[in-house]
Amino acid sequence: MSQVQIKSGQEIALMREAGRIVCEILDELEKAVAPGVTTWELDALAEKLIYEKGARPAFKGYHGFPACLCASVNDEVVHGIPSKRRKLEEGDLMKLDFGVVYRGYFGDSARTVAVGPVSAEAQALLDATREALRRGIQVMVPGNRIGDIGHAMQSFVEARGYSMVRDFTGHGIGRHLHEKPEVPSYGRPGDGMKLRPGMVLAVEPMVNQGTEEVEVLDDDWTAVTVDNKLSAHFEHTVLIGEGGPEILTRK
Repeated sequence: MSQVQIKSGQEIALMREAGRIVCEILDELEKAVAPGVTTWELDALAEKLIYEKGARPAFKGYHGFPACLCASVNDEVVHGIPSKRRKLEEGDLMKLDFGVVYRGYFGDSARTVAVGPVSAEAQALLDATREALRRGIQVMVPGNRIGDIGHAMQSFVEARGYSMVRDFTGHGIGRHLHEKPEVPSYGRPGDGMKLRPGMVLAVEPMVNQGTEEVEVLDDDWTAVTVDNKLSAHFEHTVLIGEGGPEILTRK
């Protein structure tokens, strides 16, 4: 996309439907996360539910990605490929990153799920990442800027001793999965593009226990922390409304 797309009322209505479908499927996937379940089984469930709801996978085939669900565990930050060999274990952090296309419009969301009881450290990282996203969304009001979103998230997680991944960013979304502008999860207040009503942005902090640095494995997709420490990831598709932000990927 060459420029930022301001969505019409009709487009926003379709994106609300896409977002609702994403949320409903993520709810089902979250219920299915349990020790002994493989990430491949979660992907198969996601694909079944997508078609039952009259949508299409957003990720499968995107630049060659082989699955409907990005399934990343523990030190895997994002873009994990589901596998029959990867069985979840109690104490894992399971990242479910998922999107659909509905009548030509995309919805995209992610959440980190505890597999059974997890360590206090893992739970604290999960909670901080979810709260960082909430704080980022809070400042998504007309007149604020892209840098305000990133600053709200970055300042919160870094004050808790965590680091914000910089190799991946949020993005505009609509008729394409990735549209302009980029929405970094870090930034300075007052920097970047001004937020305008009708913009729809996917905001997605990825927060590491240790260093912010990541590397991509030989599968050319799975990004992992270089120090093998835990990572968490939350994402919502958000409309900049006249009166403030509306989360499209939440009921």
